[in-house]
Amino acid sequence: MMKAIKIITVILLLCNAAIAQESKPPFYDDIQAFKQQDSSNMPPANAILFVGSSSFTKWKDVQEYFPFCKIINRGFGGSSLPDVIRYAGEVITPYHAKQIMIYCGENDLASSDTVTAAEVYRRFKTLFSIIRKNDPAVPLAFVSLKPSPSRRQLWPKMVQANRLIKNYLATKRKTAFIDVYSKMFNKNGTVMQDIFIEDNLHMNAKGYRIWQKAITPYLVK
Repeated sequence: MMKAIKIITVILLLCNAAIAQESKPPFYDDIQAFKQQDSSNMPPANAILFVGSSSFTKWKDVQEYFPFCKIINRGFGGSSLPDVIRYAGEVITPYHAKQIMIYCGENDLASSDTVTAAEVYRRFKTLFSIIRKNDPAVPLAFVSLKPSPSRRQLWPKMVQANRLIKNYLATKRKTAFIDVYSKMFNKNGTVMQDIFIEDNLHMNAKGYRIWQKAITPYLVK
């Protein structure tokens, strides 16, 4: 009898753990990992904050590309703009950055055929408003969506979303739109294949050097 009770207890504990895991919002563990890092070594204020999706997440050595300034990397892989909006109070606000660099929106388009360029633009405006409400003076730059070969079918939407966001930022103070999209093509109009890793989605060091060259002139010194 006691053995049966123990077995039932273990099953219930496992079920509760599974339910608790499922009840976590998306990227909860990533955000908790950031908080853990901050609790042991809080980044300095007035650094440049990189926030967004996996193209930033996988830029593990981003600090080496910009040695003249302090970089905080808070990209979390797979995220879309609603995720960055959800966690803005945890991955943006606490750092009191002197500049915010955003790369996000590509996963929004890839998540569903129903997500349009206009929807990505609307989501970006929401995030922009949240950031500026918290700090009206912080400089903000948006890195354009990139032409990932594995998402070739989304390129027209990316071009449109980039244009909408670029035009919007042109009306706002202390903003920049950083075009990396056009810089990732060969002169003959084909996308550079040797700047991506095997998944044809994420970049290798050669790809990030293109981004380094594009981003550097816009960084607040």
